[in-house]
Amino acid sequence: MAVSYKTWVKRTGKRKGYLTCGNGPEMEFGAPAGAHGRHGWMTPEDAFVAAVNTCIHMMFLWVADRMKIDLVSYECEAEGFVKRYLDKTEEFTHVVLRPKITVRNDDGSKVRRALEITKKYSLIAASIKSRLDIEPEIVIDKTA
Repeated sequence: MAVSYKTWVKRTGKRKGYLTCGNGPEMEFGAPAGAHGRHGWMTPEDAFVAAVNTCIHMMFLWVADRMKIDLVSYECEAEGFVKRYLDKTEEFTHVVLRPKITVRNDDGSKVRRALEITKKYSLIAASIKSRLDIEPEIVIDKTA
């Protein structure tokens, strides 16, 4: 059975629009400042990097729960790298995730395994052609 996700966009200005997601969220979006847009609104580029970051986040939480990892905290910076070609086309070449993961009762090996599983089973990660690197900082909380 196929699953689908829907969004709707409509033009609201020269380089901006309004996004409605099938799951409920709505927001303005537009071109980035470097492409004659403005700072402060969601851009397609932000949404791409956020999709990778949020999908990995949710999948990691699911995997960590199944592996019974004593997770104290998870936060992650994501950075997408764009290459511009001579013909002015662009593409994201790779995305780097830098999660800071704090756990108890683990030497970090279960967390590393959880990250491998997370990357393999993340819908978004599996759907992009860009390389995905995960550079974790694993903190062991030794307080009980």
